[in-house]
Amino acid sequence: MPVTLSYSGIILETVYPIVVLQRCPMQKTIPIKNVGMSNLVDNFQREYYYLRLSITDICNFRCNYCLPNGYQPEKNKPSFLTLSEIENLIAAFATLGAEKVRITGGEPTLRKDFLSIVESINQVENIKQIALTTNGYRMLKDVDDWKKAGITSINVSVDSLDPRMFYSITGVNKFDEIMRGIDRAFDIGYQKIKVNSVLMKSINDHEFNQFLLWIKNKPIQMRFIELMQTGEMDNFFNKYHLSGKVLEEKLLRSGWKLLPKSYLDGPAKVFKHPDYQGEIGLIMPYEKNFCASCNRLRVSSNGKLHLCLFGEEGIDLRDLLQSHEQSTLLQARIFSALQGKREHHFLHNGDSGIRQHLASIGG
Repeated sequence: MPVTLSYSGIILETVYPIVVLQRCPMQKTIPIKNVGMSNLVDNFQREYYYLRLSITDICNFRCNYCLPNGYQPEKNKPSFLTLSEIENLIAAFATLGAEKVRITGGEPTLRKDFLSIVESINQVENIKQIALTTNGYRMLKDVDDWKKAGITSINVSVDSLDPRMFYSITGVNKFDEIMRGIDRAFDIGYQKIKVNSVLMKSINDHEFNQFLLWIKNKPIQMRFIELMQTGEMDNFFNKYHLSGKVLEEKLLRSGWKLLPKSYLDGPAKVFKHPDYQGEIGLIMPYEKNFCASCNRLRVSSNGKLHLCLFGEEGIDLRDLLQSHEQSTLLQARIFSALQGKREHHFLHNGDSGIRQHLASIGG
């Protein structure tokens, strides 16, 4: 049943995912002004405050679990969103209640206008947090500028504390530089850094205790991300997948306690131990009810709205990102599309949707 949205006597009859304009006979409608003033809520009463925005799908790492053959540009692919398109997108999401934006890639800091994008988002009213997910390639050199531009929190990938294993997993010899980049971030005033690692059976899972030792006296939230199945990596997944439940049981046996979540937090279950300055986060997409607390939507670097990391082709927003005057229609399309979001993904059935790898949408 379509949701009908109205504004100034015109109704927007939304037939997912298309928005159609037609004149308004007398009927029950949801006013656009009310949609714009309230938070985005789906049919399962989940509220969305968090936007993950990919600004490029280019990555300069060759991680074995994501892009083992390196970045392969598609022929005739659309250009990346421009700065003005990003400004219009963020303004619409902020009006709809978004308070947090995470900038992702590929590797987002490879864009020459990266700092301009951050500064622009930082000017949008109601956006309280601007997070960055990075491989850390430019962290040592540029983290000072990131902070000045408005980045409030950083997630950086470190899949091994052994430089040789780090190179084996990522294909780049940047371990020491990335570690110094993390230290530099603390030096300039970041109170906490989140570090992401994909632990894989028989590759780097033996480093679990080393990671714990590393964060004992450092304010690092060490986040272990469960390897996820994607179209290009089925065999890799079957060979190296390590369940996050195994890690959770280890933590609980060792006295780690689960912390409550904030409404702006991502999917990680965060654990704290009285003897450790750092924290542990576990991202376990195969856990039962993982999707029940979903609070985030994704927009790809070419302007498609994705309701789930493992889902559909995406709903094109780009035609409504060309001017501020289109904001009402843009908000209507986003709101309408959200009503088609599924209750959960189907990873348990081996269905990763159309996602061939995670670099294309920022994970």
